[in-house]
Amino acid sequence: MPELPEVETIRLGLVEHVLGRTVEDVVVHSGRAVRKLADIATLVDLVAGGTVREIARRGKFLWLVLDDAPDALVLHLGMSGQLLFHTSPPPELPRHTAVSLRLDRGLLLFVDQRTFGYVHPSPLLPTDDGLPAGAGTSRPELPALAAHIARDPLDPHLDVPAVVARMGRTSSAVKRVLLDQRFVSGIGNIYADETLWHARIHPATPANLLPPDARERIVRTAAEVMGAAVLAGGTSFDALYVNAMGESGYFARELRAYGRTGTPCARCATPLVREVIGGRSTHRCPRCQISATGAQWIGSDP
Repeated sequence: MPELPEVETIRLGLVEHVLGRTVEDVVVHSGRAVRKLADIATLVDLVAGGTVREIARRGKFLWLVLDDAPDALVLHLGMSGQLLFHTSPPPELPRHTAVSLRLDRGLLLFVDQRTFGYVHPSPLLPTDDGLPAGAGTSRPELPALAAHIARDPLDPHLDVPAVVARMGRTSSAVKRVLLDQRFVSGIGNIYADETLWHARIHPATPANLLPPDARERIVRTAAEVMGAAVLAGGTSFDALYVNAMGESGYFARELRAYGRTGTPCARCATPLVREVIGGRSTHRCPRCQISATGAQWIGSDP
């Protein structure tokens, strides 16, 4: 499913093509995409006639703020959702188009093959710390649907020392902690494996056995890895992830661990292995990431 870098890449494309435009009409093509709504008229009332003032993101949650509406329009991509902008309506809508927003200039389509994504109005709530909620917004307001997740590694307002301290209070495997959106949001299976490879930490290491500087390095490494992925347009393995203009990302070429079972480690040439940790497929180097205890932790890249 799209992770933080892919959602941020899409957000940046929407900022370029959709920000400041007025939504003239909304059409729901699949009830599955608005399954959280009791009445589709609620969506139409919120969106139709509104001008997009902000396109914001926290973790994997993306939302539009229209004029001074009390609700944001949350666009959650689920496992396969796409947001595609067209300067003019295509001759035929893409297969699996779920919702279309007709703009004063252009058309924004929500396309979702696996139907786990959704479009839903959500009340804006104050952030716990009174700071802007995430990327692309100056407002200290967060959609209620995203209120349960922590800030993400690319958020300049992420309280890294607080995250490090929380990680030190759990004996869960560090990979499971990275995937837990209550600690830090936006990290999925791909970028958890990449982060831990770069940090040379065994994914099964209990978080509380890692020294504080190692935990901090993990959080900062996650930001570095995902920042690089955003610059590459995200990671595309197939046609399910594309940016707002329908283009693939190229970070798959830079992956060092995820999906590389049996290939030589880029550091030491040892074949990478695949394991299952917390029910998730996990890729690591059996030589560089040997530590399963804090005492054996061997540090990060120079």
